[in-house]
Amino acid sequence: GNHQSIQLLEFVKLLQELLGKKAITKLMPMQPGDVYSTYADVSELEKDYGFAPSTQLRDGLTEFVKWYKDYFTTS
Repeated sequence: GNHQSIQLLEFVKLLQELLGKKAITKLMPMQPGDVYSTYADVSELEKDYGFAPSTQLRDGLTEFVKWYKDYFTTS
């Protein structure tokens, strides 16, 4: 995570692209407990350890999809 939020549908579209599969999406109104916006606050990590995550979403999801496909096709 980092200090940037991303729209859920943007995340889903990118994941669909990388997996080569269409997601099953049924959009519903916000439900009790749903959050409108969320992101990782990494300020303490940066302050305490001098580390700031820099992996772009596309790069991280690409690596995740590679791992996922490798893990589930060899198991």
